[in-house]
Amino acid sequence: MAFAVFFPAEYANMILVSALTSLLFLGGWLSPFPATWGLLGASGFVWMAMKMSLVLFCFLWFRATFPRYRYDQIMRLGWKVFIPVTLVWVLVLGAWMMTPLSLWN
Repeated sequence: MAFAVFFPAEYANMILVSALTSLLFLGGWLSPFPATWGLLGASGFVWMAMKMSLVLFCFLWFRATFPRYRYDQIMRLGWKVFIPVTLVWVLVLGAWMMTPLSLWN
């Protein structure tokens, strides 16, 4: 029975993350069009549901497209790829900030 509860919990988590993504990054219930456009410019739950549906569609599309990695593959990817790439990127960004081309000078 615990295995049967796992799948609805996973989809509930995806719905929650899509709701938070649409609220925090996509404007939530606000319309992407100006208010002078009439019905398209009206804010409401419909826009929130459409944005959530878009993010949820992307979740499901990525899950169906890409293979699932095993735990050891994820660990190898993190230690051998992501950490070196991140360290090199920190060095590149630090060197760039010291040049006259930096935006913060």
